[in-house]
Amino acid sequence: MPTPQIDSVQLCITCIVDSLFPEVGEAVVAVFDRLGIDVTFPEAQTCCGQPGYNGGFRSEARRLALHTMSVFEASPAPVVVPSGSCAAMMIHGYADLFQDDPPNLARARALAARTYEFSQFLVDVLRLPPAAVAAGARLDEKVTFHTSCHLLRGLGVKDAGQKLLAAVDGVQVAPLPDAQQCCGFGGLFAIKHGDISSAMLDAKLAAVRATGATTVVACDMSCLMHMQGGLSRDNSAVRCRHLAEVLTAGQGPA
Repeated sequence: MPTPQIDSVQLCITCIVDSLFPEVGEAVVAVFDRLGIDVTFPEAQTCCGQPGYNGGFRSEARRLALHTMSVFEASPAPVVVPSGSCAAMMIHGYADLFQDDPPNLARARALAARTYEFSQFLVDVLRLPPAAVAAGARLDEKVTFHTSCHLLRGLGVKDAGQKLLAAVDGVQVAPLPDAQQCCGFGGLFAIKHGDISSAMLDAKLAAVRATGATTVVACDMSCLMHMQGGLSRDNSAVRCRHLAEVLTAGQGPA
């Protein structure tokens, strides 16, 4: 199959990247720059509405969803999200929110049809060889990959991130035991059920330590933030990095 001719994308940055990890957004842009794809950043974007949706505040979530749809309808370009969680909200959550509102349901479905998580877009939409995406990046470390729940179960993206990670020069990928197990974050879940969340995190970090990896890579900063918090509290030298950061490793500040 020929590679689709896509020369521009819209970046939905997500709240957590925008507020806490801007370097991840910069790395995403750097990857697309290297591939010759123009990135536009609609400045009117806000939260996708997932926290309210998960908390049962459907009317508030609908307002944010309507705003998000309006923002990204201004251009027909694909929408790329460096988060399986937020991408799943836009792809599946919006359709649920507007299931009894045919005009806005049609809008939600149209946006969903051109919304993709970052690794999914690179591998399944652009269909580029992983080596071409990772060209020039180098990370001489042993790493392991955490498959986030929304990415795997919500979007059905099983191995796009692992394929890209394995193509980075110098990287030694160690399989993560029980890789499909949740890290325990789950947004509001970690707040409402702290004890359970902490126990799940302990199990995940035990699996990370068993690999001997010095870096945990994933496609969701929420999961990575949760795991980095646990590692830091244990004074662990293991660090967590978004896939986009590894795909630009050794190429500058990003």
